[in-house]
Amino acid sequence: MTARAASRPVIAVSQRRDPTGPPHDEIRDALDVRLAEFVLSAGGLPVPVPSALGADGLVAWLAAVGPDAVLLSGGADIGRDPARDTLEAGLLNYAAEDRRPVLGICRGLQYMAHAAGTPLVPVAGHVACRHRLAGEIAREVNSFHAVALSGTPAGYRALAHAPDGTIEAIAHSDLPWEGWMWHPERETRPDPDDIDRFRRIIA
Repeated sequence: MTARAASRPVIAVSQRRDPTGPPHDEIRDALDVRLAEFVLSAGGLPVPVPSALGADGLVAWLAAVGPDAVLLSGGADIGRDPARDTLEAGLLNYAAEDRRPVLGICRGLQYMAHAAGTPLVPVAGHVACRHRLAGEIAREVNSFHAVALSGTPAGYRALAHAPDGTIEAIAHSDLPWEGWMWHPERETRPDPDDIDRFRRIIA
């Protein structure tokens, strides 16, 4: 952990890229305020990663900021935004170098599986609904995704499954990495279990 972050680990948070269309025609980095609040509630200090960095710029940014952990946030499906895909690949590589913690949320979990070589497949009945989980994590969660993992990624184990059998959470077998398919920030109040799990990941 960096000296300046002795009391709060610095969490690098990837952002979604939202085109505004006319009349501004901008691409804006975006991060749900509630996600930053979730990170703060677990004792972390969220630092958004600018998507304009590119691969080379990310290396310089990481060297300057020195985040203690990485959070891959939700957003557009993998393949729709190559710039974001490249950035998140770099963030995972950075985390793997010194065994830094990672939490992947929804798309973030999907990217972790994708990076491990696991194909993603379409899934029905998982958009804007709630369902119960079975497994190590067994409770009701929200659901906002249209793709699922085709199987357990190499090097990971499944922590939870949806009623239809699809994987809803994974943990790396060696690194302090977890992925959750639900959005803890979209609950009326974050579930204490999510806060505790994230706190343990980044500890």
